[in-house]
Amino acid sequence: MKKLIFALIAGTAAMAAAQAQNMTPQRAYIGAGVATVESDYRISGANNVSSSGWKGSGKLFGGVELDQTFGVEAGYTDFRKSRANYTANGVPGVAVADGYGAYLAGKATMPLNEQTGIYGKLGVAHTKREMTANTPGIARKVSDNAVYAGVGVQHALNQQVSLIAEYERYGKKTNFGAKPDVLTIGAKYNF
Repeated sequence: MKKLIFALIAGTAAMAAAQAQNMTPQRAYIGAGVATVESDYRISGANNVSSSGWKGSGKLFGGVELDQTFGVEAGYTDFRKSRANYTANGVPGVAVADGYGAYLAGKATMPLNEQTGIYGKLGVAHTKREMTANTPGIARKVSDNAVYAGVGVQHALNQQVSLIAEYERYGKKTNFGAKPDVLTIGAKYNF
């Protein structure tokens, strides 16, 4: 799945170069950001569960603005490894979860002024989470396709560079690892 997302972003960049040569109103972009993801663990049969909480991670995305209002975007967010300590049957244990989220979404932007706009995204997300533990029977894998949604604000510094801040929801909540709520601050480059 990671290869697919990187291929989508690379394809978007290639379309951008072609569109720039044709001088059409469509504009492609790529971007990167720092995403914060909170982890949560609900381990059946365990008590005294404590997890590492919020973690910073990376996000890559790319898209095409079809006009001033509508566009299409694909992205990948690394959920990073998180840990949880727990006690099961009186024995202390450690669980480690890792995963990612990828999405493809339509995007609608409403300009507030010449430099700033707010936007919403709606599409499909693919998430994968894997948990390992030193207690037998606790390790798990979850892979899911679900609804993706996001809202954000972007501010153009110039014709090519914009800053973004957004909230995203990658599907539904699972019993371990990263929660589906992601906050991102980043930048994008328009071709």
